[in-house]
Order: sequence, then structure tokens, then C-alpha cells
Amino acid sequence: MGVPWLSQVRYVHLAFAFTLLVLLFYLFSLNPATLRPTIPPTRSFLTSEVRMIQGNISFPGVHNNTSSEAPPQPQNASNHSNHTTNIHQANLDLTQGVPAEYIYEAGHIDVSSDVCADLGKGVKLLVAITSAPSHDSAREAIRKTWGSFASRKDVAIAFMLGSIANETINKKLDEEQTLYGDIIRGKFVDTYDNLTLKTISILEWVDNYCPKAAFVLKTDDDMFINVSRLLAFIAKHKPEQKIIYGRLAKKWKPIRNKKSKYYISPQQYKPPVFPDFTTGPAYLLPANLAKPLYLSALNHTYLKLEDVFLTGIVADGLKIKRVHAPEFLNKRVSFTPCNVQKEISIHMVKSAEQFDLWKKLHDIAKCKK
Repeated sequence: MGVPWLSQVRYVHLAFAFTLLVLLFYLFSLNPATLRPTIPPTRSFLTSEVRMIQGNISFPGVHNNTSSEAPPQPQNASNHSNHTTNIHQANLDLTQGVPAEYIYEAGHIDVSSDVCADLGKGVKLLVAITSAPSHDSAREAIRKTWGSFASRKDVAIAFMLGSIANETINKKLDEEQTLYGDIIRGKFVDTYDNLTLKTISILEWVDNYCPKAAFVLKTDDDMFINVSRLLAFIAKHKPEQKIIYGRLAKKWKPIRNKKSKYYISPQQYKPPVFPDFTTGPAYLLPANLAKPLYLSALNHTYLKLEDVFLTGIVADGLKIKRVHAPEFLNKRVSFTPCNVQKEISIHMVKSAEQFDLWKKLHDIAKCKK
């Protein structure tokens, strides 16, 4: 015998009421914080892939130094073919042309704001030195030689580093920072390909913590800087001028060989010749140019050649002049007292050699002018 028709209707009503109650209970149990609008798919993809690529870029077999000098123009670009990147492991391909703002994360882990007291008021020269986390001996040698000028109130010196996952090195860095308080760490992985991010981070830091300084020297930890000579050079130039001083490189062409570690695709930079730029080991700029360079850099297609990118492409777009100063050698030369005393910057100096050059800087020598 079947269920009466009226009972069937009641069962259907009860089932509907029960389903409605379950649905209402589920809706009220939701956390309002979870009811947020979804991030646009394109932006979400770029953000996640950018974070991946910062840790994925490396050059197997290449020493992780911080020299940012643009590569010498090779007779045969295939000379660099033994160095490759694992950039293809990330879905985001920089060779397709990616704005720097998608790669750069603003802010700093260590700000060392005491390096520039009163935002750099009264500071004639800030020396911002790019360094790798493991280069503690290079930093120590600089502090004990030409970096000792930081004891003057009109000179400030700081070391710019990226982030690293090695806890042993991080512990040493924390101890080093406690002792000296002159380390700035940006929010990027410290790799060769991220040298441009390191310089962008310097510009951001200057804008935030040392905008009242007169000049900034961007240099590397394998450089010897004749600070006295540099201060004399600064005294002859006005910080109000839109000029970057250094060793000028002219008519350099992008390397289009995909096997070269210096490969630049047409999507990254289409013209056949780069704008004139000052080579990366050492160049001088007025501190008031840090902000416009920083903001403009974020809107340009990212290049790992930091000197070409910042002092060439970005500076050119801002109509900032690049002026050749012969005192910036930016190369290794014979370590004679005259060479050390006459020039501003010497490149490829090992940690132990800093002490030898510092001694020769103070040797009494008759040098031809």
C-alpha cells in the first residue's frame, strides 16, 4: 500500500524546509573577511611569478660578486655562451619585456637610518656600496681604509645588500650590523641578475633617509675610492645640476645572442644602440636625482645591466646628462702611489689590497700632472 498523497506533500515540504535551514546556517557561518573581491587574474599571475623569478635567477659557475660594470663589447658574443640562466624555469620570461615595478618590492629589511643624521643635512657625500652578504671581509677592509672617512660628519658610508636564505650568513650579518649599523638590506634575493634591483633599492633608500645630502657615489665593494680626491671633485660641481658623472660608455650595442648571459631581447630594448651611460663600478650623482630616477625606473622595462638601465635608459628619459670624468678609472691599474693619488676610483681590488692602496695613497710621491 503506497503513502497517501497528502503525506507525500508534507514530506516534500519538510525536505525543502530542512535544505533551506542548512543553506542559511552555512551562509551565517561564513567569515565576512573571506568575502573579498578576487584579485584580477593577470595581476595575480604576475605577482606570484615575479616572486618566483627573484629566487630562480642565477649564473651557474659565475662568482656571485657585486660588480655592476657593463660587459665589455666582445669580438664574438659567443665567448659568454658557457654561462646560462635558469630563468626558463619561471613562467615569467624577462626577455619578453617586464616593467621593473612588477619585480621590485619597495622597502628595506634593515634601513640603518642613523647613517644619514637629519636626513643627510650637511652631508656632502654619501657613498652607497653594493655588496654581497658573504663579502664581510671586503666590507671590513673598506671600513678600515677609505671607508674610515665615515667618521666625518660631512661623509656617510653604507653597504647595500639583498636577502639570502643562508642562516649562518644571516647570523653573521646581524652581528655585523650590531657592531657597525651601516648595512642596508633590500627586499630582493641577492643574485647577480638582481644588481639592478639593488641599485633601485639604493635610490629608494636615499629618497627616504638621505634626501638632503649633496651627492651620492654608487660603487661596489671591490673598488678603491680616493675620497679626498672625490671631495675635491664635488667642490667644483653643483648638486642642483641634473648630471651623472663617471666613466662614460658610448654607442654600446645590445647583445642579441641568446646564448650570452648579457642577452637583451628586442622586447626588452628595441633600438640598436644603448644611450650613453656611466659604467657601474662607480658613478656620482646629486642626491636630489634619487627620487625621479627611482620612480622612473619602475616604469621602464627591466634590464639586468644596471648601469645601462639606470644611468643610460632611465636617465636619458629624464633628460639627465651623463658627463665623462677621467678620474673615474673603473678598471684595475698598476698600484703605484701616483695612480692611487691621482684617480678617484680603481676597480677589481681584493680585500687585502685595500690596505696596500690605502698606504700608497699617503705615500709622498712626485707625480706628473
